[in-house]
Amino acid sequence: MDIYKSGIRPLLFQGLNIDPEQAHDQSLQLLGWLDRYGDRPPLSFLRQQIRRTCRFEHPSLEQTQWGIKFPNPIGIAAGFDKNGVAANVWENFGFGFAELGTVTFHAQPGNPKPRMFRLPLDEAALNRMGFNNLGAAALAKRLGSGLATTHAIAIPIGINLGKSKITALEDAAADYLESFRLLKKLGDYFVVNVSSPNTPGLRSLQSTEQLEPILSTLQQENSERKPLFVKIAPDLEWEAIASVIELAQTHQLSGIIATNTTIRRDNLKTQMIAATGNPVTEEAGGISGAPLRGRSTEVIRFIYQQTEGTLPIIGVGGIFTAEDAWEKITAGASLIQVYTGWIYEGPGMVQRVLKGLVQKMEERGLQNIGEAIGLDSRDVENAGNLSD
Repeated sequence: MDIYKSGIRPLLFQGLNIDPEQAHDQSLQLLGWLDRYGDRPPLSFLRQQIRRTCRFEHPSLEQTQWGIKFPNPIGIAAGFDKNGVAANVWENFGFGFAELGTVTFHAQPGNPKPRMFRLPLDEAALNRMGFNNLGAAALAKRLGSGLATTHAIAIPIGINLGKSKITALEDAAADYLESFRLLKKLGDYFVVNVSSPNTPGLRSLQSTEQLEPILSTLQQENSERKPLFVKIAPDLEWEAIASVIELAQTHQLSGIIATNTTIRRDNLKTQMIAATGNPVTEEAGGISGAPLRGRSTEVIRFIYQQTEGTLPIIGVGGIFTAEDAWEKITAGASLIQVYTGWIYEGPGMVQRVLKGLVQKMEERGLQNIGEAIGLDSRDVENAGNLSD
């Protein structure tokens, strides 16, 4: 029996009716204690128990991408740990990497509350957080002090960069650059987030004429050639995605993260947001979780096929099970990330998914997860060639 899904989650979601953002903040506070004091009793015991019940290691799950070794392909997505308070803890939950942020150059409180809502009927969440974070300098200080200790972070760390709300769109490149300068020595890879629907005008930065100066500016500063990605929205048309691909190749990006949350509201079972009394169609913000699953996989497959697998993809959106993870990897994702699925499935999710991935590889006679990347897309292409 899964204690989280049968007992803890119903208590949190329905019984206590705790505000989702409050529950998130309290969880991060506990994780922050584990990060700082996890080597001391009694937290050391708790940390050991988490490791014992959540981690799963297998050589077939290991891969090296961009010169970085990933113990497994599942990461915690940006948005959960914006300020890096639990950077040292994520590997205890079985994650193969963690993406911190979104962080902005200027500290900012984010959008007015309430701004995070659960949609249990859809296994989804709606958020309009607005990049609430303590700023790039605070994250640099936290990571700098953490890496200087004997408890160096055991898994690769990505840093997701966003534009400060107070910065004009025409000054976006300089804003991203200031954050990157503060953090470039502290992250294993970096992400340009131009796809959140919760900062006014941000998604317009996905257009070629606005994205080009951002990528050019960052790559000029990127003397150490840290892997740089761009994170795109699932709501872009195919032509717009193709333009981003071309730009990514021109500026020698390491890959694309597909995808951010969606602003679409079609086919949702949830009609009303109880906390506000408003129809879900009238609530601003991005939808994450199961409703995003199909579209994000379509985008992954499109990028993989358009680039013939030469531009790596980190896939995110609607991953709850090993089947979901396998679908994204075989569509073309080199790595995958979870957030909403982890909230719904609980701390044991990563272990279950990793075990399921190993089983799927064994069933197909694959020796390493890298062999599964784009497998379905290649099969479709090969089938097409045979029919020519």
